[in-house]
Amino acid sequence: MNEKDLYISVVVPVFNEEGAVADLHQKIISAVQKIAKPFEVIFVNDGSKDKTVEILKTLTPIKIINLRRNFGQTAAMDAGIKAAQGYYITTLDGDGQNDPNDISRLIAKLEQDNLDVVSGWRKNRKDTFSKKFFSRCAARVRKILIDDGIHDSGCSLKVYKKECFEHVELVGEMHRFIPALLKIKGFKIGELEVKHHLRTTGKTKYTITRGIKGILDMLGVWFWKKYANRPLHFFGAIGLVLIFVSGLAGFGAVYKKIFFDQDLSNTALTTLSMFGFMIGCQFFVFGLIADILSKTYFNTTKDEVYDIKEIIEK
Repeated sequence: MNEKDLYISVVVPVFNEEGAVADLHQKIISAVQKIAKPFEVIFVNDGSKDKTVEILKTLTPIKIINLRRNFGQTAAMDAGIKAAQGYYITTLDGDGQNDPNDISRLIAKLEQDNLDVVSGWRKNRKDTFSKKFFSRCAARVRKILIDDGIHDSGCSLKVYKKECFEHVELVGEMHRFIPALLKIKGFKIGELEVKHHLRTTGKTKYTITRGIKGILDMLGVWFWKKYANRPLHFFGAIGLVLIFVSGLAGFGAVYKKIFFDQDLSNTALTTLSMFGFMIGCQFFVFGLIADILSKTYFNTTKDEVYDIKEIIEK
């Protein structure tokens, strides 16, 4: 890394945070100046309706990215990350609850343990009971489905090596699951306890709807982890099970008709046999189509099922 190259990029997505951005910017500048390396600070305005943009324009040094409307935190974070030029990329919330002074500690942890990502862990959260309750429930579900090895994936305060984002596309509410997506690729993930402050201005952007979207995205990450390059194994297996069950039902129906002359119009065996077979075939065919689409995706994009860290020649 050249001494003149940017050492760190700080990415902050904001939405209606007019009361927090000025103070947060000052704290970020103060924190990264102590690192004594070239840096940039990127604020991504996610379609704010208040005076957030006007206040951001009075600050310096700063890079402001304005989105045309409110696309959500993940989209705003993705825009900032793609614009970032630093060797390390740090993300944090725009509400002032994350402490910028923890950035240097996260970088030190990353370098000391030779990691690719270090996630903040808000062990002592300063949130409402309901928000902490739903977060803990989501954390338990996340551990069962994807188990990314960290306690607090919802903490936006993280430090990444820039190379982490060469093969990661952020959609939906995926910013919470970046460590999980990277772990699937083989990147080294770590965590560190960080400070968490009370929100002093503005309103929380967390809603039940956002939580439901997060759970759906979590299921998407689970499926991607298990079956991204082999969807036929998932859908095909379901299809074969349904075909097998429908076959048993059909055999039972034929047996009762031939040997007991039973009226099958009053049984569910024929219906189960017919519809089970049809649905099973549909699942199997869908698995074949999904398998073709998966191979097309990996062949036409820069994404891979794997990620090469380095190539050594002697």
